[in-house]
Amino acid sequence: MHVSSHSRTGMVVSLCGGLLAACGGSAGDDLGTGSDTLFVDADIEASPEIPNASSPGDFTTELRVRVEKNGAPVTTGEVWIASEGGDIALVWDGGDDGGRWRGAQVGYHEVYVLQVTSGDDFVADVQVDGPDLHFFTSPTGAAVIDATQPLLVSWSCDDQADSARLETRGMDGATIPDTGEFEVPVGGLESKEEEPESEELRLERWSRVAPAGAITGSEVRVRIENRLDVVVAATGPL
Repeated sequence: MHVSSHSRTGMVVSLCGGLLAACGGSAGDDLGTGSDTLFVDADIEASPEIPNASSPGDFTTELRVRVEKNGAPVTTGEVWIASEGGDIALVWDGGDDGGRWRGAQVGYHEVYVLQVTSGDDFVADVQVDGPDLHFFTSPTGAAVIDATQPLLVSWSCDDQADSARLETRGMDGATIPDTGEFEVPVGGLESKEEEPESEELRLERWSRVAPAGAITGSEVRVRIENRLDVVVAATGPL
């Protein structure tokens, strides 16, 4: 059922006490509903403010939504994303990328609900239960890494995400199973023969939903990233 923009705004506010009440447990996904007239491509991306962040408040979440109708950007109407952290009204920002509705929120809140309305066109109640917050358990930031040996990287992982990717400065991002550990092969870390080298481990994990009331190919993604700074020991002549 379609609702007016005014009613839809009120509905978003009510979600924090309804659909989102299960946040912190297993809220689950909801494909939502819609007019089947809009293409929606949304990214909800949490990045750490400190290395190896372990608290939801240590993240900032960027919100970006591309909305199109008949191949043309939708620049009017309302786009909202709700979480336990509150309701964010996104603002249209035209740019070289074709334009996005954009916003940001302090913290990572795991469960997010998307609402889009523009005239009679709408996508409503699309809920994504994102990956749980992860942090590195091995190595530690104080460790000095031996680049001449494979490095076992471990992270906290209560629930498997839909997909994961691990990247270092010496290794392009590798899509990996979200099992809680991955072995970086020899050559996968930046190193120098005569002196230590700074490295960074970066792990990204995603959950995604295809909205039921949007055009085929639409997707809403929740991604959380964490980073760990390490030092790689001088390798000496190899």
